[in-house]
Amino acid sequence: MFDQEKLKKLQTSKKQWEAGKLKGVLEKRPERKEKFKSGSGEKVERLYTPLDIGQADYEKDLGFPGEFPYTRGVQPTMYRGKLWTMRQYAGFSTAEESNKRYQYLLEQGTTGLSVAFDLPTQIGYDSDHPLSEGEIGKVGVAIDSLADMEVLFNEIPLDKVSTSMTINAPASILLAMYIAVAEKQGIPSDKLRGTIQNDILKEYIARGTYIFPTKPSMRLITNIFEYCHEQVPKWNTISISGYHIREAGATAVQEVAFTLADGIAYVQAAIDAGLDVDDFAPRLSFFFNAHNDLLEEVGKFRAARRLWAKIMKERFGAKNPKSLMLRFHTQTGGSTLTAQQPDNNIVRVAIQTLAAVLGGTQSLHTNSRDEALALPTEESVRIALRTQQIVAYESGVAETVDPLAGSYYIESITNKIEKEAMEYITKIDNLGGAARAIDQGYIQKEIQDSAYNYQKEIEKGERIVVGVNKFQIKEPAPSGLLKVDPSVGEAQKQKLAKLKTNRDNEAVRRSLLELKQVAQGDGNLMPPILKAVKTYATLGEICGVLREVFGEYEQSIVL
Repeated sequence: MFDQEKLKKLQTSKKQWEAGKLKGVLEKRPERKEKFKSGSGEKVERLYTPLDIGQADYEKDLGFPGEFPYTRGVQPTMYRGKLWTMRQYAGFSTAEESNKRYQYLLEQGTTGLSVAFDLPTQIGYDSDHPLSEGEIGKVGVAIDSLADMEVLFNEIPLDKVSTSMTINAPASILLAMYIAVAEKQGIPSDKLRGTIQNDILKEYIARGTYIFPTKPSMRLITNIFEYCHEQVPKWNTISISGYHIREAGATAVQEVAFTLADGIAYVQAAIDAGLDVDDFAPRLSFFFNAHNDLLEEVGKFRAARRLWAKIMKERFGAKNPKSLMLRFHTQTGGSTLTAQQPDNNIVRVAIQTLAAVLGGTQSLHTNSRDEALALPTEESVRIALRTQQIVAYESGVAETVDPLAGSYYIESITNKIEKEAMEYITKIDNLGGAARAIDQGYIQKEIQDSAYNYQKEIEKGERIVVGVNKFQIKEPAPSGLLKVDPSVGEAQKQKLAKLKTNRDNEAVRRSLLELKQVAQGDGNLMPPILKAVKTYATLGEICGVLREVFGEYEQSIVL
């Protein structure tokens, strides 16, 4: 964009400006004393010029929307053609209660559902398991069997709504339940649209809801890729998640690097299992966090898109343009929400919404103001959804594609994040790939160090969090928070006991035996899991069979 001669001339002009105008102003009015740095702690310069992006090649480095390297977006028209999917992550208590919340969200204008499961469901235990005690329906909805899934989506036409399910270790089982519910509605699986998170590597890194060791876990994931390519072609088979990596304390660079390193591991595992990259890569999707540093976050999304396109083209030889596109869902930053002055969270979420939209997200969930205290109320959820709608219809940022492109700061930080993320990926490659780096504790240690430094800055007052370490007020105790009645757990256990009594237990036994035999071999696990689900075998029973064959993962200790 600028040749060498023009850059040299600009360098001279900048030095003259610094020695003249700038020096005189600083002598009379010095800058603020705090350090100027991004949300990730990176130094932010006073001024960005073409010198900070050098001899950038527009077509090579940015290109046009919908064309390689997709820096400016995966669609030529972006939001002028179709707004992002406005999802709201919801699920609590029983399937009946969650279904009511979904109906409410759809009435309010939500265009996609995002299901939160309770902790026992996430780690493959039924509600009647001793380890489930006290956790049933607390952080999401309890799903023990197909019967619960039928209630969860009662009167919700699954061919008309896109559904995202935040589930990982038992993702194959929950997907099978969703397919079975659709069949009962008369909807064939090739009409279903949605996403399962299905990202086990980030569970080992940052979240902890893993069940099986890495090898069988990767088998389950590639089995899903293969099955859905044939049977559920519109389904996004994995949402490779940087969100939880960021929530654990990673920087923007680390979020991009570790997420894409996980993505590389999944692609390689699928290829090693005999799949063609262009058969499954178009259905890969990603899930990122949106934090408060608006400009750094925009650069992060653009860098991730460009870097993934290069990786898929140059490393894996993908030829289908859809295989090169990093399509992603965004959720606003849960870890940025404060219990102090919770209404301030509305403003934080609005900034994060802008970052996601300016960065080109394909779908978005906005957190509610009270989530640092409890599950959100209906009023809080409505405000969060209205935030997206106001940005979409009133802010003007959706009127043109990639509106911040060409900003010297945006292009500079996009380049910087891409470069530093690639350095991390190279380091992980040298360690033997993401799974080996996780087993060695490398990725976890990097995140822990970043989280520690961030917290230290807050405690020293070097980083201001409004209402927490500055601008505090005396506040009354919070009121009107949503609480899950403890009786929910007992009712769920009674419902499960009734199911186990009334179902065809011989059919359940046969289906679980068939699943065990396939698990002991090398066949695709999705068909026997679907068969077991249809007999009303429970989540815990199916996971129990797989635990028996595969064992359980033991996390390495990071010192």
